[in-house]
Amino acid sequence: MRPRKIKEKIYWMGSVHWERRLFDSLIPLPDGTSYNAYLIEGSDKTVLIDTVDPSQTHELMEQLSGVSKLDYIVSLHSEQDHSGGIPHVLSKYPQAKVICTPKAKGMLTDLLPIPEDSVITVKDGESVSLGDKTLKFIHTPWVHWPETMTAYLEEEKILFSCDFFGSHIATTELYAHHEGRVYEAAKRYYAEIMMPFRNVIKKNLEKLAPYDIAIIAPSHGPLYPHPPFIMDAYGKWIEDPPKNLVVLPYVSMHNSTKLMVDHLVLALVDRGVRVELFDLTVTDIGKLAMALVDAATIVIGTPTVLAGPHPKALYAAFLANALRPKARFLSIIGSYGWGGRTVEILAGMVPNLKVEVIEPILVKGAPRQATFEALEDLAETIAAKHKEEGLQ
Repeated sequence: MRPRKIKEKIYWMGSVHWERRLFDSLIPLPDGTSYNAYLIEGSDKTVLIDTVDPSQTHELMEQLSGVSKLDYIVSLHSEQDHSGGIPHVLSKYPQAKVICTPKAKGMLTDLLPIPEDSVITVKDGESVSLGDKTLKFIHTPWVHWPETMTAYLEEEKILFSCDFFGSHIATTELYAHHEGRVYEAAKRYYAEIMMPFRNVIKKNLEKLAPYDIAIIAPSHGPLYPHPPFIMDAYGKWIEDPPKNLVVLPYVSMHNSTKLMVDHLVLALVDRGVRVELFDLTVTDIGKLAMALVDAATIVIGTPTVLAGPHPKALYAAFLANALRPKARFLSIIGSYGWGGRTVEILAGMVPNLKVEVIEPILVKGAPRQATFEALEDLAETIAAKHKEEGLQ
């Protein structure tokens, strides 16, 4: 991609990574992603905000080929998909200074071959003059690393938000005009990356509230010409109560657990509870993470393997514990052959979840009538608890 004009003397640079399908060797990218860098040419100083993933550095360097001088490289976040191109940019502009938070300085020099004397730090609220433009730095820790910040271009009212409000989408569209598509991608991004830090992110949202923001320019995905669209969405994801929703990740080896899962789903639906079902042998974990944003109850379905839960059920429990959703209730269903510690092991894996555990249902062998009656009772209990909580 060539540089794209946002405003006079302000340009998008970076790379659209159409073919990338996995992030951090963990997160599925069904729609690819982008790495957004931004060039601002002031009357006195020129600044580049963030760079790109190391694999795409050649694109950024081509875009910079016509830029004769660069005074500053702003590193909003030390992770390499943002900072990985900094050494290449510094080799072209050795006089440039890297601007970051104090905490980021050590992280950048740990991760990348950057001379320490090339890095200068800024305090929260500090500004740098570019001549006719002023860039103000707002520390936003834990969005989603401890050293992150945003940058606000005062004259143009543009917030360069880094991972805050980002979305993994490969697109030629500079702005988020197709809000339905962007909303889903941004919610996936929030669920996978931001949700564990939602209480801190809430404070950072409040910190941004006084600023008059005309455009949000994140480091992944399209820009937001209507900032309330994404800022209000974050507010809802963080603060709204969970929905009348059961998220049910499961795995079944010889169909016993599957029979239990299917019966529970029907029993819940009969009682007006929405269910999202995830077969862990084929599930996109991003979809599971998205569902957890809204879930009031999590039910894990698992057979017993070597006296414990199936490894994929362990993974689902680990994921839920790491993401820390707002769920209020948890239960476990499944089958075993001769015994085991399935409930004990799974329950011990979710200390971060502030949930009430509803009596699990584990059956020896295949489920029979008594098991199905117990599943009806479980569905009744879940529906009643959702109703007591006023969940919709």
